[in-house]
Amino acid sequence: MSNFPLAYQLSWLPRLLRPSLRGDRQNSLPANAALMSEPPTEARRLLFIGDISAVANRGTPEVDDRLRALMASADLVVGNCESPVVERGRRLLGTRHTMSPRFVASALEAAGIEPQRLVLSLANNHMLDQGVNGYAETREHLSRLGIATIGGSDDGHVRTIELDGLTVGFAAFTQWRNASKAAFAGRVTDLEDLLDDDAAPLQDSRASLLCVVVHWDYEFRHSPRPATRALAHDLAESGAGLIVGHHAHVLQPVERIRDALVAFGVGDFLGTALPRVRWPLRLGGILAVDISADAATKGEIAAYAMVPFARERAGRHERLVPLDAVAGRVGDLMRERFGQVFPSANGQLALRRFPHA
Repeated sequence: MSNFPLAYQLSWLPRLLRPSLRGDRQNSLPANAALMSEPPTEARRLLFIGDISAVANRGTPEVDDRLRALMASADLVVGNCESPVVERGRRLLGTRHTMSPRFVASALEAAGIEPQRLVLSLANNHMLDQGVNGYAETREHLSRLGIATIGGSDDGHVRTIELDGLTVGFAAFTQWRNASKAAFAGRVTDLEDLLDDDAAPLQDSRASLLCVVVHWDYEFRHSPRPATRALAHDLAESGAGLIVGHHAHVLQPVERIRDALVAFGVGDFLGTALPRVRWPLRLGGILAVDISADAATKGEIAAYAMVPFARERAGRHERLVPLDAVAGRVGDLMRERFGQVFPSANGQLALRRFPHA
């Protein structure tokens, strides 16, 4: 029913136990940088968080005050809804994802994310884990919470959001499915849907900035595959100015491809693989992007920062803390790994050097 290649499925467990650093990261950008020679007078901030699920949580997560302050600095927060949101879900060895609407509401409150400032992508391989009825229920719950969605067929190929004079277009799709193409059709946008007719839906966007949120690549690899980079080139050529990836569950590099800023993978925001995983999968990032709202440079990316954090176990829930607050050997390993993905980074909280923070 799924479209995962057999070789990829066979590699899932070894890579889960030992995430891979192999691959090409020579074009990786620093963890934070200004991309305009002169900062804009006005800017709007987008924050991109990773996959959200309740697999590693049975209670409301704890979120450090510095991370909450980062959330409060955003005009809009964008994440991936990795699990269907249903009142009563079925579980099968942790692979059939589910989370309750109460968990979603409490997690957002803990993180300081107001639902009206949140956009969630539904375009991922787990979105039909609770069947087509679970998908419909997910849309109902998120709508009731006041959360905007992208990546669902009902959302359209590009959803435009106004941010006080700045128009941002959001598209989302998944490369992978856990169910049949027929089940996804008319519900969740997949790769073929978005790239039909030479990606005409993207090229027709009239937004100041077009952002594409993608569920792609292979899990537990810190470097994107050549095929993923080729797809990023296609998206950039089709008009995307900002591309943010999910699915790898580990941090992947940030690069410039043509005129687009590409963050291949931001890891997990709330744990999604298993309740207990090794430390590389508990290292995540929050991508902060400042977009110019000045008339002459409207829609240009002024600056970005990948802010590293860790998900610590705290009984039956998780605690999210900045990377520089993680003590001991695990903290040292996480900071070293962050430096391997972002070679010029020093592992400190990038927000301190980010404009307008």
